[in-house]
Amino acid sequence: MDHIEQLESLSIHLLREAYANFKNMGMLWSIGKDSTVLLWLARKAFYGHVPFPLVHIDTAYKIPEMIEYRDRLALEWNLDMIYGQNDDALKNKQTFPDGNVDRIACCKLLKTEALKHTLSGEWPRYRMNHETGQYEIAKNTEPFTGVIVGVRADEEGSRSKERYFSPRDRENNWDLGDQPPEFWNQYKTDFPPGTHLRIHPLLDWTELNIWEYIKRENIPTVSLYYDQGNGKRYRSLGCYPCTNSIESTSKNVDDIIEELQSGALSNIAERSGRAQDKDDGGGLETLRKGGYM
Repeated sequence: MDHIEQLESLSIHLLREAYANFKNMGMLWSIGKDSTVLLWLARKAFYGHVPFPLVHIDTAYKIPEMIEYRDRLALEWNLDMIYGQNDDALKNKQTFPDGNVDRIACCKLLKTEALKHTLSGEWPRYRMNHETGQYEIAKNTEPFTGVIVGVRADEEGSRSKERYFSPRDRENNWDLGDQPPEFWNQYKTDFPPGTHLRIHPLLDWTELNIWEYIKRENIPTVSLYYDQGNGKRYRSLGCYPCTNSIESTSKNVDDIIEELQSGALSNIAERSGRAQDKDDGGGLETLRKGGYM
């Protein structure tokens, strides 16, 4: 068993442990490479069927290709696809693109608040109707007690402080000093009532591991990750007003793997194109303590 197979095995084990121990689970799908690998692993863990809803927080500022990709795979893979939105903030133009708040406040409104209230069931959830291919307001408003997330420890500093099973309080706030120890593949799965769980099956994966696995499994990904002929590509995907491409001529998965192995990007942060990271002096930690993904 090579390293990628070991990572796959652990991730599948964690997915099954989460499903066995927690009810009303969901899986966050940002449509990026990491959460798509996580989705692929879930399909392998449960023999082609994903036994919990996929949840996407749609800020209304995602690159259109990302939404097209989300809906196409949801139909092809028969996914229970849900999205949530901060309708009030969008309606009242309380966004950075509208010029009324800064990037950090925009993230809190369109991502953190939308996530919190979508998971709690307090705000509308839009579920795909597979017969029509359209989204309808979901009837089930039962709170999610936990979500599975494609967080990697090497991606960004605050994420290296996570656990496989990471508790949040009722408001989704994250207390870094109150994380359970995880030694020798022993995980705490018994938490007080009202605890919200984040489960992180990709915590030990690296960016290179993700792309190596995408190649091995031939996982479909958004073409935004590849140079389309202008010497640029996206390394990390987010909202288009706050996400920039990087200089790169990688046109396919093999090129990206070679680029990462060569060290050409070793001095460039993976999320260097995400403007909100630069605006948050805590390196995203401030946002994530309040429930950001």
